[in-house]
Amino acid sequence: MKNIFLVLAILFSLSTQAQENNQPIHVKIIGKGKPIMLIPGFTVPGESWDSIVNQLKDNYECHVVTLAGFGRKKTIDFPWLPKVNEALDKHIKQNQLTNLTVIGHSLGGTIAIWLASRENNEISKIVLVDALPAAGAIMIPNFNPENLTYDSPFNNQQLSMNENDFEQMAQGIAKGMSLNPEIQKQIQNWIISADRKTYVYGYTDYLKLDLREDLKNISIPVTIIAADKPFGKEMVTKTYQSQYGNLSKYDLIIADNTAHFVMFDKPEWFIEQIQKILASN
Repeated sequence: MKNIFLVLAILFSLSTQAQENNQPIHVKIIGKGKPIMLIPGFTVPGESWDSIVNQLKDNYECHVVTLAGFGRKKTIDFPWLPKVNEALDKHIKQNQLTNLTVIGHSLGGTIAIWLASRENNEISKIVLVDALPAAGAIMIPNFNPENLTYDSPFNNQQLSMNENDFEQMAQGIAKGMSLNPEIQKQIQNWIISADRKTYVYGYTDYLKLDLREDLKNISIPVTIIAADKPFGKEMVTKTYQSQYGNLSKYDLIIADNTAHFVMFDKPEWFIEQIQKILASN
């Protein structure tokens, strides 16, 4: 009889583990205090926020997110991004997070916009780090989300790349993401370790998402921290003013001499900005 119970316990454990490994999001809760949710960018695991969390955990309860398919987490069925968004919404409700601050980098910032635009949400402020409401609109001529499909020549080419070619592509992408060679290598590794199909199809989901109209639903404080590289302050300012035209009010901070991963290029400056934002009403 004991053996039967042991087998059942093992099967239950394996079943539970399998369910946990196939979730749209994986969240670590660190610290105590006012809740903060930290959402990383595309291919980036939640551990990318570690240095920030270490300085906030004594006063804030940090909900650190890793998305399915990244950070060696199991992937999920597609469409990917809508499931991620809904899972984050569910996490907020299940944990009864009120007066919540959401900090999101890149895709994570886009997701933060979506979360803050919902009706009757409990978010008090959002911090968007080099993030846009419609990234596809500045990357694709004659942008129309309906024209973006999983089955495309570009996607199929990336899916069929051998490991060496994909690694070379990741290296080229990473070089434009940070001014720090060590961080560039880390970004490259994150891209390489991502589930390939999530990388390809998930990015299609990302480019399809256009939240510019949803900005009209946001009235809470919004702070945007933008990198000045490679386009320069003038072009960056114009881009953000255009993309966020439907947002009634926001603070735009442009970080000097930084690329896309602002938090890694100017870590001390970045945490100072975050602490100021969190302390403000």
